[in-house]
Amino acid sequence: MDGKVNYHVGGSNIMSSIVDKIIEAISKINPDAKVVVYGTGDTVATCEIVWEEETAPISDSDIQAEMDRIQAEYDAQEYARKREAEYPSVQDLVVALYDTDDKTAIDEKRAEIKLKYPKPGA
Repeated sequence: MDGKVNYHVGGSNIMSSIVDKIIEAISKINPDAKVVVYGTGDTVATCEIVWEEETAPISDSDIQAEMDRIQAEYDAQEYARKREAEYPSVQDLVVALYDTDDKTAIDEKRAEIKLKYPKPGA
């Protein structure tokens, strides 16, 4: 084992399932934790967490608080994900390095996207 939260059992194969979120939260709280997580529900309380190799248990409320923090951090970057999806490609940027007209068009496109998806609080 590699010293990290490194395995889980149960749940679905859906990306970002509750089991994956629990594992991520535990890993952030205690990178050396060893656990097995069983569950298919949608909350920490509906899953079973088995603490392995003398890992000190973390309370459900602390795990949930960390999951909430991680989700809030993810949500706060929504504007950046939307911008990234619409920004010019790397190939377009490379071409713009050698062509003044293309560079102007790229700068205008970036400014338009930044206005469309402003940073929160900006």
